[in-house]
Amino acid sequence: MPLTNPKVDDHVRDAKKWREELAALREIILACGLTEELKWGAPCYTHQNGNVAILYELKESVGVGFFKGALLDDPAGILKKPGDNSQAVRMIKYRSVPEIAASEPVLKDYVRRALDIEKAGLQVDFKSKSELVYPDEFQQALDGDPALKAAFEALTPGRRRAYNLYFSAPKQAKTRASRVESCVAKIRDGKGIAD
Repeated sequence: MPLTNPKVDDHVRDAKKWREELAALREIILACGLTEELKWGAPCYTHQNGNVAILYELKESVGVGFFKGALLDDPAGILKKPGDNSQAVRMIKYRSVPEIAASEPVLKDYVRRALDIEKAGLQVDFKSKSELVYPDEFQQALDGDPALKAAFEALTPGRRRAYNLYFSAPKQAKTRASRVESCVAKIRDGKGIAD
């Protein structure tokens, strides 16, 4: 029997909604030879300190997230992106222990292939920050105000991406322009959208 981590024992025992499902997923993943840790408040499975998979609990589902899931083939068609802008992580969602049990052979195959990706040292080819495409309303503001452009470029890549997502989300140009206008002062002050 693979070694369990006492911190994960506590986490699974204390789970409110998905205790049995977490225990079932944990048993399957541990059978694949990964090291169990508790990271970011969740059971995480690693190989030689490289993150391979993580268990997660959401309101409507529980499941397994693969850190380099974008590199996995998906013959069963079960991998999902956690969000539209996710580049690397892919998730498999479950809602019951019988559903987990029925998918055990497929899940083990995915975990083993994710482990092979980690062992091979493969990396996800992330889009570079220069690949961000700004909505016209924001690009015009940057082009028309060199000080704003300099302040924006001085922000961390994550803050630039967050602003870009916020500005790009609305369908109407009027709303996009309003969002840009409301954030100009924060950008000039070197603050992120959530600051």
